[in-house]
Amino acid sequence: MSDSSQVDTFIRQCSPDMQDRLRTIRQTVHNAVPEATETLSYKIPTFRLFGQNLLHYGPGKSHIGLYATPDGHTQFASELSRYKRGKGSVQFPNNEPLPVELIRKIAIFRADELRKKEAGKHV
Repeated sequence: MSDSSQVDTFIRQCSPDMQDRLRTIRQTVHNAVPEATETLSYKIPTFRLFGQNLLHYGPGKSHIGLYATPDGHTQFASELSRYKRGKGSVQFPNNEPLPVELIRKIAIFRADELRKKEAGKHV
């Protein structure tokens, strides 16, 4: 089974409402960082770039978690301040719309970080 089909299977096993939210995040990140690949890591969907984790996302009981560890959260701390957060996580409540534009910006920021890191290996 390919990594992206594992993500498909993961999403299909969630409730219909959660499937929609997971697919929204998935499509948002695909559009923002089309060269990123997908896999399951820590038992949740994960995007990778240059062999490094770009971000993870997954369902909770009353939220969907986004894990752009840790700089993605630090960089956008003010915009994420209204959400429950941990050191490398943020929880978007299921009873609120997903902040799609913010997720897009976080994905692009993380991709830029990983591109710089990768470029530094070849200097």
